[in-house]
This record gives sequence, C-alpha cells and structure tokens, in this order.
Amino acid sequence: MTRSSDASAFHAFEQAGWERAAEHYPHAFGDLTSKSAGPLLDAVAAGTGTRLLDVATGPGFVAAAAAERGAVVTGLDFSSAMIAEARRRFPTIAFREGDAEALPFADAEFDAVVMNYGMLHLGHPYIAIAEAHRVLRPGGRYAFTVWGAPELAIGFGLVVRAIEKYGTSDVGLPKGPPFFQFSDVAACRRTLESAGYADIDVELLRATWRVRAPDDVFTAIATGGVRTAAVLRAQTDDAIAQIRESVRHGVEAYCTNDGAFEVPMLSVLASATRK
Repeated sequence: MTRSSDASAFHAFEQAGWERAAEHYPHAFGDLTSKSAGPLLDAVAAGTGTRLLDVATGPGFVAAAAAERGAVVTGLDFSSAMIAEARRRFPTIAFREGDAEALPFADAEFDAVVMNYGMLHLGHPYIAIAEAHRVLRPGGRYAFTVWGAPELAIGFGLVVRAIEKYGTSDVGLPKGPPFFQFSDVAACRRTLESAGYADIDVELLRATWRVRAPDDVFTAIATGGVRTAAVLRAQTDDAIAQIRESVRHGVEAYCTNDGAFEVPMLSVLASATRK
C-alpha cells in the first residue's frame, strides 16, 4: 500500500507542523496525554524485558513510563525536534527518527507496539496499523489511543464549535483523514480486524484536562498542536477574538472549588494481538 498525493501532502504538513510545535507540546498537552500512559501500557502487558516500540513518541513520556516498568524501549517520531526533546528529557532511552508508515525495523522485532494520540496526525493511518502488525512478533500486543468525539472530548469540542460559529475550517490545508475517524468504537474494531489482529478490545478512558486559567485550553491548542493550530492561524483577527472568547466562556463552566478548571476529555483506547 502506498500513499496517495493527498496523504503525502498531509504527511509533509504534519511533519513540518510538529517541528514548530515541539517546544510547546510538553507544556500544552503533556500532563493531559500522559494520563493515558498507564492504561495504554497495561493493554500491551508492558513489563520487565518487554521489547516495546513507542510510535509517535513525541517528548517521550510514554516511552519513559514503559522504561520505568522495566521494558526495553525504543521511541520513534518523524519530528527531529520532538526526538531532540525526548533525548534531552530521557537520555537513557533509545530514541530515533522514523516514519510510522514505514517503520525502520525488522519483522517480528517487538513484543509490543503503542501509539499515544499519534494516529490523528497520520496521512494514511491504515498503513501505520499494518506496519505495527509487521514488526510485532506473533502473540505481541498493539495499542493506540485517540480522542473521543468533540462532544465528549470537551476541550477540543469547544474549539471546533467556536470555529464553526465564528470562523471557517476551509482554509486550504492539505487534505487529511477525518480528525475523529477513530473516535467511534466500532470503527476501531473493524479497522483492527481488517488488518489481521485478534483479541481486540476497545474501551473509553475518562479524564479531565486541568488548567489554571480559562484561556489555557485555547492557547494549548493554538500553540501545541498542528492541524487545528493551522486553522486558527488562518482566521481573521475578528474571528480569532470571538473564537478565543467563546472557548474561554466554555472552559469557565468547569471551574473547581480551588479556582482551577477541569474540562472533561474522553478518549478511546484500542488494543489487539497479532495472530
């Protein structure tokens, strides 16, 4: 299977975007996305001696959590800036640049392969799923997380709805897969079945995005991501002011007793075994 021209353009767009966003991502999303590390690693039974590949490792938070369990970890990302950040944070872990859709590893090299929210940023995620299958040993486990639908991953939903109301999402970006295509449990199961996996399990993970100020959600998405960040940068000044204000008011509804804000963020965890 090869990439289409749309998928190749989207791949290049995402790769360039993560070079820009790498310095912002750990602060913007690190605490939130790290909450999935435990369930993700549990799903592949990561433990002492497990040969584990963390695809789209970003700053290396999941890789580090796996290493703490005694796994033999390799972290991979297509962003050189992300790999540099991961190496700086976790110098004892092996990190390398590489493409999720063309993994630079031999067949059956790993006991487990994981991807924490990376599926959303691939031009052709089905190739990445097939590549994970290839590098897993028979009986090895694969797991990935994605965000839930925008009405359930509220932080993203607030931004998506504000863009729809006050701006436009048609800003000429390279065409990529739907952001929430794997938010559907049945879609995850069908995809893994068609890729030849067995023992498929798909579950919902409930978490909250805790921020100190109501503007923090907008700022995180505008600086620490790629696709939605690019959409926001393309808005008019008037539209961006209205979008920011709308998101701020939405976050304020989740104020806690200590003055922080806890925004519900549901995600989907899919896991399976290579036959």
